[in-house]
Amino acid sequence: MKLPVWFESIIQHRLDDVSARTIRHPEISKLHKEEYAAFQKLFSDMDIVNKPEFSEWEDKHHYKQALENEYLYRQGMKDGVQLVYAVLEMMLHDEQEQEE
Repeated sequence: MKLPVWFESIIQHRLDDVSARTIRHPEISKLHKEEYAAFQKLFSDMDIVNKPEFSEWEDKHHYKQALENEYLYRQGMKDGVQLVYAVLEMMLHDEQEQEE
């Protein structure tokens, strides 16, 4: 079943909104700054793989990514539950109208 264009547009808009809020989330923003500083320190020397700074940057990067993914997943679950609730409520309302 293909989703209507208007519905895909709403979902895309919601995804853009949640992604923007994720980037501005205080904890994620702090981690992004720490990751960026570690990244800058990492590339101050070309022999990066054997340096402890590489491990530091890699740890911060993976932690930040995991936190962003967790936030997006939780928000997606909340949005999904709200969507299911709204659709079920509309279906119940339609059924009640048909019975009258």
